[in-house]
Amino acid sequence: MTYTATITSKGQITIPRLARQALKTTTIEIEIKGEEVILRPVQSVAGSLAQYATQRTEDFSAIRDKVWQEVADEKAGRAA
Repeated sequence: MTYTATITSKGQITIPRLARQALKTTTIEIEIKGEEVILRPVQSVAGSLAQYATQRTEDFSAIRDKVWQEVADEKAGRAA
């Protein structure tokens, strides 16, 4: 099926209901290939980011302390 949509002055379109139902999600990936724009469903953003949550190499408090020290050094004019 082919649908026609109007792009508003804010760059927005309304995706027709049947197309939204076919996507089965409210989060989409947009790919541009030449003159084609492809919409793909992203089923779970949280699921795709989960792998990064388990790759933590440092304790959160150690990371926080390091960042605070870098900010303090920058404010004080000291090189990192």
